[in-house]
Amino acid sequence: MFSQLINKLPHLLQPGAKLNLEKCSDSLEDLNHSVDGFQDDLVRVLTGSDYVADQLSRNPALLDDLLSSDDLYSAYPAKEYCQRLIQSLALVDSEERLQSVLRTFRQREMVRIIWRDLTRHTDMRGTTADLSALADACIDQALTWLYNDCCARWGTPYSVPSEGSPAQPQKLVVLGMGKLGANELNLSSDIDLIFAYPEKGMTEGGRRVLANQDFFSRLGQKLIQALDSITADGFVFRTDMRLRPYGASGPLVCSFPAMEEYYQNQGRDWERYAMIKARVVGGDQQAGAELLEMLRPFVYRKYIDFSAFDSLRSMKEMINKEVRRKGLHGNVKLGAGGIREVEFVAQAFQLIRGGRDPRLQQRELLNILPLLPETVGIPEQAATELVDAYTFLRNAEHAIQAVADRQTQELPADPVGQARIAYSMGYAGWDSFIAELDRQRDRVTRHFADVIAPTEVSPSATDQTSDWLQLWNSEFDDAEGEDFFARHGLDDPQQAWKAFSNLKSSRSVQVMQAVGYERLQAVLPKLMDEVVTTENSAETLERVLLLIQAVIRRSSYLVLLAENPGAMKQLVRLCSASAWFSETLAKQPVLLDELIDQRSLYSPPSKEALQSDLRQQLLRIPEEDEEQLMDTLRYFKSAHVLIVAASDITGVLPLMKVSDYLTWLAEVILEVVLEIAWQQLCEKHGVPLKAPGVPCDPDFIIVGYGKMGGIELSYGSDLDLVFVHDADASLYTAGNKPIANSVFFTRLGQKIIHILNTFTTCGHLYEVDMRLRPSGNSGLLVSSLKAFSEYQEKEAWTWEHQALVRARVIAGSESLRQRFEKVRADILTQPRETGTLADEVVKMRERMREHLGTSEKETEALFNLKQDRGGIVDIEFIVQFSALAYAHQYPELIEFTDNIRILDAMEHTGVMSADDAETLREVYKQYRSVGHRQVLQNRSAMVSPNELEDCREAVIRIWNSQLQR
Repeated sequence: MFSQLINKLPHLLQPGAKLNLEKCSDSLEDLNHSVDGFQDDLVRVLTGSDYVADQLSRNPALLDDLLSSDDLYSAYPAKEYCQRLIQSLALVDSEERLQSVLRTFRQREMVRIIWRDLTRHTDMRGTTADLSALADACIDQALTWLYNDCCARWGTPYSVPSEGSPAQPQKLVVLGMGKLGANELNLSSDIDLIFAYPEKGMTEGGRRVLANQDFFSRLGQKLIQALDSITADGFVFRTDMRLRPYGASGPLVCSFPAMEEYYQNQGRDWERYAMIKARVVGGDQQAGAELLEMLRPFVYRKYIDFSAFDSLRSMKEMINKEVRRKGLHGNVKLGAGGIREVEFVAQAFQLIRGGRDPRLQQRELLNILPLLPETVGIPEQAATELVDAYTFLRNAEHAIQAVADRQTQELPADPVGQARIAYSMGYAGWDSFIAELDRQRDRVTRHFADVIAPTEVSPSATDQTSDWLQLWNSEFDDAEGEDFFARHGLDDPQQAWKAFSNLKSSRSVQVMQAVGYERLQAVLPKLMDEVVTTENSAETLERVLLLIQAVIRRSSYLVLLAENPGAMKQLVRLCSASAWFSETLAKQPVLLDELIDQRSLYSPPSKEALQSDLRQQLLRIPEEDEEQLMDTLRYFKSAHVLIVAASDITGVLPLMKVSDYLTWLAEVILEVVLEIAWQQLCEKHGVPLKAPGVPCDPDFIIVGYGKMGGIELSYGSDLDLVFVHDADASLYTAGNKPIANSVFFTRLGQKIIHILNTFTTCGHLYEVDMRLRPSGNSGLLVSSLKAFSEYQEKEAWTWEHQALVRARVIAGSESLRQRFEKVRADILTQPRETGTLADEVVKMRERMREHLGTSEKETEALFNLKQDRGGIVDIEFIVQFSALAYAHQYPELIEFTDNIRILDAMEHTGVMSADDAETLREVYKQYRSVGHRQVLQNRSAMVSPNELEDCREAVIRIWNSQLQR
């Protein structure tokens, strides 16, 4: 019978179905029950799901159990999952047993849910409701068991008693966010959770007393481990905690007042969007309802809030960039016309009008869409089409995920995978399925554009007949081509024609497919019209066509330029001004996305906005996917460096602000890299201990030296870093694979360098230089604070104390930062004999000039901005000498680490005259401005000696007066 059914399948699917049927042979032999249509259903399920076949192979009795209980063909009543899990957990007596029971329970129910979905014994809403109820039960019952176990060990948490209000027992509240919160979980969703508790207080009745914060943090960690950790039995649900206040850098658990304070004062627009779907999925339901009511004013404004359109438009554009960058056009969730666009349509109106219309304050999308014609006036047909499209897309998502229980929404690229999805969706073949998918996605795109993001007008037909297109399609020889460019105003017709004809004759153009070639022809006329308006038009053309050459094989970027004339205008303007800018874009064409929004292009964000932006981007990435995390960090850095460069090139930002932004960017990235490295190592080895039973906080800091420490980063600057910890080296981490603290922190340093230095397809983040650590390259990668202090006190050379003047803690433990700053101050404020100090500083400077400066033969023709006499390093050495010589009298000389503010302090304390201090400040800024200009034109730090002669002479004069005594 089975062979007949398999033979009816599409030819491509028959081998896989046979293989899965063989896997389940033991299940079929043990089968004592059956129902009408069972064999057809079994073949359909095994054709669509390798996961079900694998589960039935591992547990042959499972299929008969599901049939005999009638669970396979029955809908569960409300709370059924919860009641069944309570029974399964009744005899659990350890966390290990808890994890095993939860995973076994999940496997049984997932087979049932996938079976019912693929055989259409339930609809899409039934599947998502079942999955959400399963997750609710697992979260709540695991939490109940763990809470009781923790109370037995550490006591019950109570609030602080007050007059007329005795202490009350406290329980954890678990908020489900995203699809879980909306009861819309898909077959392979992770679950986004936030943990909170009502009030601060202490535990009572246990073997030891803990603060409520500590108790609930430990409980939360245990709950995550129970659900998320992968054991021999698999996992229950991948658990993501990054939607909590402050993301991965924030506390795991917050009190209600802390939650309210965060969202009211620091909550971002995207967090409003996320909080729409928040629902209490575990713990204290009554307290959770009070928390959601407390947060309601943050989500739903009492006024009609049209700013939501801009917020959602920005979020969608961020996703569009990711789609283009990662080639996610086949993603049914994130691609054009996908699930996310339907969600945005509904949630836009919820955010805008939900505060005035309580009907829109619902979580489930399919409850909201039918309300939109009445509440906001969109056409009935649009709402109906969105409901139909959403249902279709979610069913396709489930078909994709049912195959292997993998968290993906990507359409398969192989013929067998495509045939399988078409079959599960009820289509005769891939072509008919994809035709319907395209029809549904086109509808979504149209309605999304009508509501949120109207598309720009397509290139007009007049461009197609322009002179430039005639030139492209002609067979001009060199003389004719050069004459054409001369008549059209190019400043160097020969250079322009050479660049143009090189592109035209390039192999990449010759082998272009028809669609790509049409897109290129749509871009060229507009591009040329912009280029001829620039002063250095031939040079600009050469630079821009270098970029066109780079994106020819990814013609979606040609569409981006053709349909966004504003972006094209900025591209030409910035490439005209900077060779560095054009080469950066040619190497990383994905950065073209940043040119679309001119508001952000010329408005670099604050450090706080950078932190929020990066956190939001990392939220969409599984924490264990290091490669994707690294690529996202690299794109983030490149995009924001480009934004700073655009503002620099156009004069929007002064020099000092450019360095500020580049330094903030590095700080934000280092903070996140430390979090990622710390989390990965803690998951593997456990948290290092500061003292027995006391976890580190993390008692590790990243110290920036040089330009990083001095808040003076430029484009392409490397990072001079030193790592310091302050934990007992003899203690071990508290984990399943414990290692000594010293080993842990060394590996932490190595992991940080790996994330920063490693080249991926997106390049590297920063070049890291660790040579300023104690004993340089021969020293330990990570020093304890005690060892660092002793080295600086007893062994460090004068030049190392000079470097310490510019040392600043960038990321890590706040308490250790304060202890480090005291060590730094103690070293730098030691009294020194100024004559001896001056001799040592001068000797070091002369050695540097000898090795790094311009040779004597070249000094008349070239001036090295940084290393030659009267250059940048001379100013830095004057500042460092003054700080070391006089900080014991004037501690304010070492309060800051940047040269400008130290010069201010030198003036205020009388260490240097006001005229000399002002001269050095202005010369230093001018040198750095010229240095930035050189970088943006891809030139070295060498300039004509006549260009800055007055500046050099002034620095030499002040050097002699300060150090040549």
